[in-house]
Amino acid sequence: MFTVLSRQPCDQPGFKALSRTPAVVALVVFLVSVAVLMAITLIQINQKEVLAPGLKYGIVLDAGSSRTTVYVYQWPAEKENNTGVVNQTYRCSVKGSGISSYGDNPQAVPRAFEDCMQRVKEKIPADLHKSTPAHLGATAGMRLLRLQNESAARGVLASIRTYFESQPFDFRGAQIISGQEEGVYGWITANYLMGNFLEKNMWNTWTHPHGVETTGALDLGGASTQISFAPQEEAGHSANSMVQVSLYGYPYTLYTHSFQCYGRDEAEKRFLARLFQNSTDKGKVVNPCYPRDYVTILTMEHIFGSLCTEELRPTNYDSGYPIALEGTGDPALCREKVYSLFNFQACPDQEDCSFDGVYQPMVKGTFVAFSGFYYIAHALNLTGSFALDVFNSSTWDFCLQSWSQLPLMLPKFDEVYARSYCFSAHYIYHLLIHGYKFTSETWPKIHFKKEVENSSIAWSLGYMLNLTNMIPAENPQIQLPMRPQVFTGVMFFFAGVALLCLLFLVYLCVATRLRSSSQHAIDHSFDAE
Repeated sequence: MFTVLSRQPCDQPGFKALSRTPAVVALVVFLVSVAVLMAITLIQINQKEVLAPGLKYGIVLDAGSSRTTVYVYQWPAEKENNTGVVNQTYRCSVKGSGISSYGDNPQAVPRAFEDCMQRVKEKIPADLHKSTPAHLGATAGMRLLRLQNESAARGVLASIRTYFESQPFDFRGAQIISGQEEGVYGWITANYLMGNFLEKNMWNTWTHPHGVETTGALDLGGASTQISFAPQEEAGHSANSMVQVSLYGYPYTLYTHSFQCYGRDEAEKRFLARLFQNSTDKGKVVNPCYPRDYVTILTMEHIFGSLCTEELRPTNYDSGYPIALEGTGDPALCREKVYSLFNFQACPDQEDCSFDGVYQPMVKGTFVAFSGFYYIAHALNLTGSFALDVFNSSTWDFCLQSWSQLPLMLPKFDEVYARSYCFSAHYIYHLLIHGYKFTSETWPKIHFKKEVENSSIAWSLGYMLNLTNMIPAENPQIQLPMRPQVFTGVMFFFAGVALLCLLFLVYLCVATRLRSSSQHAIDHSFDAE
């Protein structure tokens, strides 16, 4: 006799065979596939509505003290609120000097812009002109002009606005940005291009890169220079130099400072003014930073006409008075005299002070040095990162060359820049070493770069990203931006895997039931006998 137990087929003792490895693996894969299907479906359904496919464009005019540069940026329309998708597609240098030089003739500014703007029109599809935002930001040159002659500065900006009102683009205005804004925008550009804000993970979604430190930014223009970086958390605070920035939901505390009149061009004017002051022969001034055998004649207005040299202006100032400058190519004397441009005595033995009594925490991490920094290093045949000793030896070798040798050494020869590279090299040495307190150990952490993946490192990109709200303060929603065909393919794949696993489990269940039934039949026959 035997007792028949009331069980479901898959509850028979033989079903314990499902604990074997194939059954467990199949069950796990089935559950994972179902979970992935549910997650992908939810993310795809909840995905924010995107713009129509295509490209969008933006224009920024960087109106610096020595020149104006026009940048054209583009990005996929459907990714406007993401990062890492904005690319520089065109760059045009406006002929002539910066817009601040048009203070006496503001109506002439549009004529200078015309050539570049005509090319910009050709780079952007005509049907997108009206929807393309255009911004003009003016920097230190216009800041100085506004201090010197506010009505002249207003006239220049008014002329620019009138010109752009006749253009087909969506002009958003011309404004003079502060030195602090210039520093922050440069920092945003550098870190944006280097992918330090967001990165894509294996799911193709934007996430905050873990363990990635931001990069400091060093910008050298014609009239001002900026330093911006995230200091140590325990660094002291100065209301004038510390800025709180929120990008993609992550807060950043930045130290940023802009030094007016410490741009390359204005610094050289102050240097020449001091040489004139100390010269016994006012008609002929010896310049140890100019190349040997080089002689040029500059007017008093060229040297003393700036607001940065106004306090050094001689009492018998005559704007047209000619001053002959003779180069001697003496690197040691050049370095010694350039040192006097900075007031380091205002920061005696203070680690948290740069020069002129300005607060600065200790530099931290890597830095990118762009604009004038890059062009000066490039003239010395140096790019990227290199040791301080290499920079010094290259500076010495360059400064010892005669004027006739420079055209053979420089890839692009321009007299105004070529005669001043020796001064410029010694100037950035003192600025970085004695001013910002870089050392021989931290100097190699400075990367002298012009661009990242064909996009120029300049404050203009950060400026546009801010004004077009393309760098939000909130963390963008994590989403899986799959195309319909990709989404369908992924769905079919995981659905197929889940179905196969389910069929395999059913097969195991049925096979176990059959084996159990057979075993009961055999046992019954033995009991009958």
